[in-house]
This record gives sequence, structure tokens and C-alpha cells, in this order.
Amino acid sequence: MSRLRNALTGVWSLRQSLRAQLLAWVVLTLVGAICFNLYDSYRTADQTAKLVSDRTLLSSARVIAEAVRVDEGGNIEADIPPAALEMFDTGYGDQVFYQVITAWGNLVSGFPDLPLPTVDRTGQDVTFRNSTVRALTLNHPVVGLPDDGDISVTVAITHNSQYALRRRLWLDDFSKQFILVLLAGAVTIIGLQRGLAPALRLRDAVRARGRERLDPLSPAMVQTEFQPLVRALNDHMERVQNQMAAQRRFVSNAAHQLRTPLALMSTQASVAARETDEMKRDEALQALRSSTRHMSRLASQLLTLSRAEPGSRRPRSDTIDLSAAARDIVAAHAEQALQRDIDLGLEVSGPVPVEGDGTMLREMLVNLVDNAIRYTRRGGRVTISVRRAGELAVLDVEDNGPGIPADEREQVFERFYRVLGTEGDGSGLGLAIVREVVDGAGGTVALAEADGGGLVISVRLPVAAAGSA
Repeated sequence: MSRLRNALTGVWSLRQSLRAQLLAWVVLTLVGAICFNLYDSYRTADQTAKLVSDRTLLSSARVIAEAVRVDEGGNIEADIPPAALEMFDTGYGDQVFYQVITAWGNLVSGFPDLPLPTVDRTGQDVTFRNSTVRALTLNHPVVGLPDDGDISVTVAITHNSQYALRRRLWLDDFSKQFILVLLAGAVTIIGLQRGLAPALRLRDAVRARGRERLDPLSPAMVQTEFQPLVRALNDHMERVQNQMAAQRRFVSNAAHQLRTPLALMSTQASVAARETDEMKRDEALQALRSSTRHMSRLASQLLTLSRAEPGSRRPRSDTIDLSAAARDIVAAHAEQALQRDIDLGLEVSGPVPVEGDGTMLREMLVNLVDNAIRYTRRGGRVTISVRRAGELAVLDVEDNGPGIPADEREQVFERFYRVLGTEGDGSGLGLAIVREVVDGAGGTVALAEADGGGLVISVRLPVAAAGSA
């Protein structure tokens, strides 16, 4: 059983080896071509051997025919020259048969039951005395016969010398073909060794790298056919590098931003546990609940920012109606706006399809609406408008809040940056999430002062192509 398992393992290893597969294909192609050549050379050798045998039979028949004469009494005599038969003595033990008959069927000499070929001067295989022989008939005129009549000379020989010549010619060609296969196999192995050397160097270079080394490999180190593989490896390593960087940033941000809220919650819980006055305990618990909500929102925004970063997740290509998404999100924030006595409005002019990561585009809308409500004073106004301008989808979120100074409008897109003096309890991640999502969708985002004071955030995204789903 172990031997069978080892054999199967060896066969599977060969099937997985590029070198073995290339060599097998080359050798199989050569073997197929050589088999055809050997078959063709066998036929050629057989035809050559028959041609040599027929020429010898014709020469023998001509010598015998020229020895036939008519004596003074009109009798036909045939003195068979020894040379006519000795020319078949090739050392292979062939038997020779002959027959000389007149045109009217009288036997002059030879074997009376020797079959006659059907075609003159052409060798044919005939059966004689339970064996196959090669026979040839020659019709030859003889001086002295009435009207210079013909005699028919038939000579036959067994196949020993013919088969021997055929075998010799075929084996000679076979030996040449076999040597050709060996040479081709050796050259192929050497060529594969040299051809696969760059790929093996690529393998060694990848193996020698440490876990943290993800710099790109040079495509020039391998042949043209392997360069797409190197580029694919480089693209994969770049994605892995981006994911690792995003993970490190998330861990760093989480550790930095959650430390203070956790410490505050611990302090508030301790104060609530020590407090004996019921009213003060309720105040501490209320503060603890507020901190819990704040930390929950902060953790949620950290996760959203991590997902919005390039390379942190597989790219998606969804088509969503920005107008419908805005309508749903405004409806979801209506209660929050009522609690702060804020006039929350929506202006849409019909469907506006955009393409991108549907989940992250909705997160962008959530952060824009939530930020506007959070930083607008009580009794204020927030208006969200969605429209199409040519090949662009335009989303404007306008409020009449305190606005953002012109010199800080670019800085607010940085993580955890907050404008001094703002009343909201945000984490400084909302606009950073918006910028990441918009960049990922191929759009732009800009801040400007609203008419009559306040802030307007304008997002422009490419409109989805017609027919995309």
C-alpha cells in the first residue's frame, strides 16, 4: 500500500511540475511525428525492397529468355545459365523457381505448376506450394519460331532477401529517429532548465522576503510571459500593504481616541457607585449614559472610517439613487432634528443614479446630515438638495449654523480635527469619512459659506452610466 501511495504521489508531483509537463508535451509531439515517419519509412522500405526484387527477377528472366533457341529440327531448347539463378544467392536461403513456356502453352523448362502473374514485366505476390513467392513474367520473341513467336519466362523467388532488405532499411531509419528523440529530449531539458531559471529566481526572491517586506518585485527579472504574474504579485502586495496600513491606522486611532472616553466612563461609574445622594447619583448615571453614547458613536465612526479607507475592503460597484438614499436618511434623522427644533428639509429633482460602494455612499450621507444637525443651533435650518448637472450628481447640505472659517475649511477634513469654539459633541471624524468615501467614488467635496451665513457642503459625483446595475 505504501509503495502504491508513493507511486501516486510521484505521479501527482509530475502532473504539478511545469518542467515535466513541458518536457512531456515536447517528447509526445516528437514521438507522434516519429511514429508517423517510421510508418512512412516502413512503407518506403517495403516498396524499395520490392523494386529491388522485381529488377532482379526481370534481369534473371531476360538472361533465361536470351538462352532459349530453336535447333535445326525446329525444336525449342532452353539451356538455363547458372548466372540467371545465382544472382539470387544473397545468403538468406531463398528458393528460386522458373518456368519457360511457348505462346501456345507447351512447357519448355522449369516448374509446370508455377502460377503466372497477371501483368507482364511486373512483380506480383503469388501462392506456390503453400507459400507466398514473388513472381515476374517476361514475354520474349525467339528467332526461328513461326512469325518470330514469343516465349513466356516466369521467375519466382521466396521473400527472405526482400524482407531482410526491408528490415535493414527500416531499422536504419529507426535508429536515426531514436537518436533524434534522445537528442531532442536532452536539448529540451537543458532549454527548460535555462528557460525556467528566472522563474526559480523569482520563487527564491519571494521566499527570502520577510513577513513585513512588501516592496514590488522587478518584472525585468523574468521573461515576458512571466511578467504579468510579477505585476499581479506586485498588485496583490500593494493591496495587502494598504490593508495592513489601514489596520495599523485603525488600531492607532482607536487606541488614541477610546482611551479618554473609557477613563471618563470609569470615573463616572466610580462616582455613581460612591455617591449616596440619589439625585447626584442620577446625574452621574446620566453623564455615564451620555459618555456611553458618545463612545459608541466614536467606535462606529472609527469602523466606518476604516472601511472607507482605500485597500481596507474589496472594491464594490453598486448603482444607487442618490435622491432616494437622501430621502431615507432625512426621514431617519427627522426625530433628531425635532428634538433640537431644527427645520430639516429635502429638495430633489428626480432620480440621480451614482455608482460606487452603496453602503459607504449612504454612510457619507448619514455623516453629512448628522453633522449639519449636530452643529446647527436650536431653531436653525438644514436643507439637503440633490440634483443632476450634466454628467455630475450634485449633493448640497446647507445649514445656517456658525460655519467654518475659510482658513480652516481644508483642515476639517483631517481626522479628529475640530474647530475651536464649536458647541457640538462630535468626534472630528464625520468630514474625514466623507472625504474618503467621495475620493473612493471618484468625486469631489468642497466647503463654502452659505447665503446669509452658515455652511454649505457640496459633493459632486459622476453620474452612473446608462444600463449599469
